[in-house]
Amino acid sequence: MRCSLLPLLVALKLLLLPDQTNTQEVHLEDYKYGHPENNEFCSWRCLHFTLQWPAGFCLSLDTPPLCQIPQTVNDWTIHGLWPLWAEGRCDCWPMFQSDVEELEAQLEEHWPSFLKTKSSFQFWRAEWQKHGACAACVEGMNSPLRYFQISLKLRQKFDIQKLLEDAGITPSCDRPYKVREVHQVLAPHLGDKHEIQCVQMEDKEAWFQVKVLLSRNLTIGCDHPGDAAGAPEPGSGPTWRPSHGHPCPPDVPFYYLPIDHQQPLQPCSCCSPINN
Repeated sequence: MRCSLLPLLVALKLLLLPDQTNTQEVHLEDYKYGHPENNEFCSWRCLHFTLQWPAGFCLSLDTPPLCQIPQTVNDWTIHGLWPLWAEGRCDCWPMFQSDVEELEAQLEEHWPSFLKTKSSFQFWRAEWQKHGACAACVEGMNSPLRYFQISLKLRQKFDIQKLLEDAGITPSCDRPYKVREVHQVLAPHLGDKHEIQCVQMEDKEAWFQVKVLLSRNLTIGCDHPGDAAGAPEPGSGPTWRPSHGHPCPPDVPFYYLPIDHQQPLQPCSCCSPINN
């Protein structure tokens, strides 16, 4: 019963909010002042905003042939915005395509599905039902539209690819990187507690994603006891296991693989040390 009442309570609260018809005027500051509600879904204080590298994502799947990378994707994309809530899932608030219709072009660019068996909307809906509904007790994220708006704002704020390119860190089949050199580039912008994750590729490591730790008010970092550590790894839907991602070993070089749209599982198929 508590679960079924949450969308209704939020809908009633929305009736009392000022009208926001121009979504282009929504800023990060609009989302900083959520208030804890008296229910179990709102006990979290920290979130992970997670960006994934498409080439690494394909290698992370239990069933790699399911992976496809759209021709238009050549950048880091959103994996999810995940409240660190250890009690389970609160997928009790349905989402419809009309809820995010005005954001669809941006979401297709920055939050696409890489699975042949799952459309982008199915990916977004799974993320909302598993994670967004838990975030909805924060006033700025209390609808699917607002949740995805703030995720896109965060994607714009954390432009990882530009930060890396400016530091000379680019995808390569030949050049491995170490956590320390990447961390030094990203820490001033993502905070010291960001996590660089890899997947195992035979006897080598491949860069998969970056998890940015945020407080409930969307500022970088989170020091609330018990929330930032020990929470279960969030997934992206009930129908597939998302990855075997793990923190990249600090002393083992990893590869930041290029994207190959034709052969997403073999981005370095010719004459490269990565395949030797």
